[in-house]
Amino acid sequence: MAFRLKLVPDNTRIDFFRWQWLTFGASMAAMALSLVLIATMGLNFGIDFKGGTTIRTESPTAFEVGDYRDALDDLGFSDLAITEVFDPSFGADRHVAMIRIGTTDDTASVGPEQLNRIESALRQVDPQITFASVESVGPKVSSELIKSAIYAVGAACLGIMAYIWLRFEWQFAIGCVVSLIHDVLLTVGLFALFQLKFDLTTIAALLTTLGFSCNDTVVVFDRLRENLMKYKTRPLIELMNLTTNETLSRTVMTAVTTGIALTAMLIFGGDVIRDFVIAMLFGVIVGCYSTIYVAKNIVLWLGVKRDWSKKDPKLAASPFENAERP
Repeated sequence: MAFRLKLVPDNTRIDFFRWQWLTFGASMAAMALSLVLIATMGLNFGIDFKGGTTIRTESPTAFEVGDYRDALDDLGFSDLAITEVFDPSFGADRHVAMIRIGTTDDTASVGPEQLNRIESALRQVDPQITFASVESVGPKVSSELIKSAIYAVGAACLGIMAYIWLRFEWQFAIGCVVSLIHDVLLTVGLFALFQLKFDLTTIAALLTTLGFSCNDTVVVFDRLRENLMKYKTRPLIELMNLTTNETLSRTVMTAVTTGIALTAMLIFGGDVIRDFVIAMLFGVIVGCYSTIYVAKNIVLWLGVKRDWSKKDPKLAASPFENAERP
């Protein structure tokens, strides 16, 4: 006998618009608060965005990242990240680490004297260690990376908006993009509030969150379009409630399974990926919320056409119809 896990009962009848002004107002207030936090507290930029030095070390003997970190903690660096590099091409006698050190001076680089102190401290742990390369990221490169990150997030939002516009209608595109902006602002606001490290891995997490949230929103919109063609006289608000209840099981199951994997990474992944996982986990939560309480509200207020049944049936068919139904 097969066992089927159900996180949401069948045939739910939840009224998601009962408190629509409260839920949507809370989202808008959270977005405004995030902007205030970013403007007043700022972001705790990592080495990628504020400059620093990257040291590549090699050793014929195995090492522990924790031992390297303990050796360098006493040197007074405020921003230090150590990761072990794994590569299938490495032999058994080649062990590589990347040490990233942030600096606060105008040169954004570690000086020769500091490099000597770092090497001496690491040699106490591993006498055979060597510095394969030392690279610095200056303020100019860091500012270009910030601009590129902003362009990447903006281009992703515009691309998603264009896709939704072509696939559905402009009302759906606006609703989807507003919900995506909501997700990004709240996640960045969280990083500003708790001063979590904001670097290129965080940008990767934001882009991944955009994709997750967009996919969830498209699934709901696709079912809504089917219901609009099926129930031509029912009020739009009733169809939106029906649609959300029909896709609720899929939304919850996807969010929970993703959350379980991310929670495991948060607990056991270590310091290197912790900020990335926090951004992803929070993004999944607010992404599900925005799909239900932000995107649909925008579409409801803008209104939609009810004449899709007159279009070519091939255009009305959805690529998500079979794959994404709960």
